[in-house]
Amino acid sequence: MILSAADTTTGFLPVAASLLAGLAAGAVGWMVWRMLRSDDLRQGDQWRYDVSRVNELRRIDPLYRIFQPAIQILARLNRALFGGGLAEMQREIQAAGLPRFWLAEEYLARAELIATALAPVYVYFLMGWMGAMGVLLAGVAVLLTVWLLRHRLATRARHRLREIKRRMPFLLDLLTLLMEAGSTFLAALRQAVEEFRDHPVGEEFGRVMADMNLGKTRAEAFGAMRDRLSDDEITSIIGSILQGEQLGTPLANIFRTQSDVLRIKRTQRAETAAGEAGVNMLLPGVLVMLSTVLIILGPFLLNYLAFGMSL
Repeated sequence: MILSAADTTTGFLPVAASLLAGLAAGAVGWMVWRMLRSDDLRQGDQWRYDVSRVNELRRIDPLYRIFQPAIQILARLNRALFGGGLAEMQREIQAAGLPRFWLAEEYLARAELIATALAPVYVYFLMGWMGAMGVLLAGVAVLLTVWLLRHRLATRARHRLREIKRRMPFLLDLLTLLMEAGSTFLAALRQAVEEFRDHPVGEEFGRVMADMNLGKTRAEAFGAMRDRLSDDEITSIIGSILQGEQLGTPLANIFRTQSDVLRIKRTQRAETAAGEAGVNMLLPGVLVMLSTVLIILGPFLLNYLAFGMSL
């Protein structure tokens, strides 16, 4: 039996298509495997810290590891477009307790990448609901997603600062007791950090201790904490500590005074919140009263409209 050229070509095409499909699947699998690996980038004599920072981000964040080129491109655009607001975002990254390897423009680029990845989902559902207008609404949804992720960072920073200020008086009291019992400042700080190791206040004072172990002075370590958190109350406390350090005041006395100040401020905030509660409850109370009146008088009004008007 002799096969024609057409039959040979027809039989070869499925084999070639299967082979190409297999090669494509293998190439995609190899690319995904390469992206998921956390191999360190090569370090040159210059920019050694930046390469180390990128390597740490590749280890701790899978999304950064997979989409690092896209994130870096978006980061350059963010530096050009939003340079004025990146300093505040960098402060919030530090205050929120995120890894210190993040730059503000890269974290914003990560949020933009997540929003862009959700864009097809928005287009699919909104176009099915509103037609061509859904494309415009999908763009608005993408921008709203970026804003929500940005707002989530700010909320996380505020919440962590609030937790730090709530527990800081107890840590300062522990430092005072340990130092008055004869312990050195570093030993007392090490024990206090160990006691509060699962709380943000322990993490922050742990960074102070790490800075001092790396060679920074006590003033430099506390100054770095002040700049990192950038909160008015914490700035005031650290300013008092630094001033006492310059004047030679015993740290135990400073810690006791500052813990008392924090408790007084906490009491004042509670009193302020209690005073505002009545005003805040005024509108809900009025709405509840109106709904109660409608529930009571509604049936009579409906009966009047249904039967009284016909009479």
